Amino acid sequence: MSTTQESGPAQGTRWESQRSFDELGRPLRDITFTVVDLETTGGSPEIGSMITEIGAVKVRGGEVLGEFQTLVNPHTAIPPFIAVLTGISNTMVADAPPVESALPAFLEFAAGTVLVAHNAPFDVGFLRHFTELQGQPWPRFEVLDTARLARRVITRDDAPNCKLSSLARVFRSQTTPNHRALSDARATVDVLHGLMERLGGLGVHTLEELQTFSGRVTTAQRRKRHLAEDLPHAPGVYLFRDDDDRVLYVGTSRDLRTRVRTYFTASETRSRMGEMVGIASRVEAIECSTALEAQVRELRLIAQHKPRYNRRSRFPEKMHFLKLTREPWPRLSMVTKVLDDDADYLGPFGSRKAAEKSLAALHDTFPVRQCSDRFGRVPSRAPCVLAELGRCLAPCDGSVDATTYGSVVRLLRDTLLRRPDEVVDAINVRMTQLAESERFEEAGVHRDRLAAFVRAAARTQRLTALAGCAEIVAARRDDDSRGRWEVHVVRHGRLVAAGVIPPGADAHQYVAELRLSAETVTAPGPGPVPVASAEESEKVLRWLESPGVRLVEVEGEWSCPVAGATRHLAVHDAVATSRTSLVPFAERRSLSPVAQPAR
Repeated sequence: MSTTQESGPAQGTRWESQRSFDELGRPLRDITFTVVDLETTGGSPEIGSMITEIGAVKVRGGEVLGEFQTLVNPHTAIPPFIAVLTGISNTMVADAPPVESALPAFLEFAAGTVLVAHNAPFDVGFLRHFTELQGQPWPRFEVLDTARLARRVITRDDAPNCKLSSLARVFRSQTTPNHRALSDARATVDVLHGLMERLGGLGVHTLEELQTFSGRVTTAQRRKRHLAEDLPHAPGVYLFRDDDDRVLYVGTSRDLRTRVRTYFTASETRSRMGEMVGIASRVEAIECSTALEAQVRELRLIAQHKPRYNRRSRFPEKMHFLKLTREPWPRLSMVTKVLDDDADYLGPFGSRKAAEKSLAALHDTFPVRQCSDRFGRVPSRAPCVLAELGRCLAPCDGSVDATTYGSVVRLLRDTLLRRPDEVVDAINVRMTQLAESERFEEAGVHRDRLAAFVRAAARTQRLTALAGCAEIVAARRDDDSRGRWEVHVVRHGRLVAAGVIPPGADAHQYVAELRLSAETVTAPGPGPVPVASAEESEKVLRWLESPGVRLVEVEGEWSCPVAGATRHLAVHDAVATSRTSLVPFAERRSLSPVAQPAR
């Protein structure tokens, strides 16, 4: 037997005193919750446990809108201890509807609401399992767990634990939990309301703040929530400043006010951010037309102000390159600047360590000299240890002629600029040999060197291609702006203009005016360095390569080598992902793309 009752909201609700909530995110008073509880034959549907009862209460603004209750025939015997615990016997469920009928009825009752349960993974896990078992997609419910929330709010002084029965006593629930679905759901409603009322005094007034609430946010942080009051609900960049107007932190968001508010109310629990908020005296917002513009502005502002609480992108000027020198006997050299000396460069690298790994990969493949001495065309010196080991052609003692050495250098130059296969093949062979000898740690060193080189070569080729284009104008329909078109103008790798075409505007005229108002930039200098920072240009590249982008205008040639390093990235990205995923240790030792031998 199932019952469903619906009613409209009553006058004089228990939340009437909270009508002054700030309209940030989705106010809790406007959210419809379906509080659900299940009774089952066991602890997991994966081991054959079945649902025996579903009870739910629909509430909004503190008022009950309706209730749902049904027994469910599990088509299996209910264990005696479950029958004693819940009071539900085999006789009671004999004429009840099966889960194939009861579950769709509940999903219809709960449609469009936020699901709430005490120990939600249990109840939602059963509901989701049987929904998928019936061949139906699971509705994308937002879920709130009162047990999890209570553990962040309730102290030992309030209750010995966060069981439903204990919390029902703390919040003086009108219903005593008795392991029957509807009664437990009603008690959970009172617990939910009690938690909301307690958190309301801490500045938690929206669903987003409730979902992310943490007791680690201090009272001092919450007192500064007024700093977000004047910020717009718009995409852009925000800057925290101290009493001396120094920039402490720079961030970006699609909704400035909502994001900044979290630093004072709920989800921001990083200790450094708590320290930063304690120092901050105001927050400045810069609205942006598009998300890409906001990301680029963030990078530029971090580079300009170098805020102490930003950990990344503070020093884009600190770059490393590998240089293939122009001299009678060329060599590879690590440098920090690109000169107009007609040399070939690989980079920029994000760190010296990555540059060193790439350099080692190249030296493992090409036996060019590694000494920094200046040689004439006919050197006459004693060979070094590398020559004796066969790792250097040793032009120093005349062991190699200029023609042979030059052919190796030409192959090295081609590897840097166009085709990395020489390095990839050589190191893969070396990795295979080491893996077959079960020298996995050494093979891992070569794997990391190869990955560093492939990423650097791909980065160099992509940035060089973008920097060579005097102008690229591209557009993409943005779902977040009601299907309007966002347009970006890029010159020599630098974002110089961004905008969203207004509804009803002439697209061609808008783009033309955007180009005219765009920032003027000079051509880039030598090497693979765009006018902007490498990180900015890579963000621009990712947007240009994203689905749905249409090229409006390209001035110059935007292309990468067909056999370039980019085609090898997928393998190394997959390896990096597998190494950080939760897999058994033996699997993490896999040195793909070279597999370990069967044993």
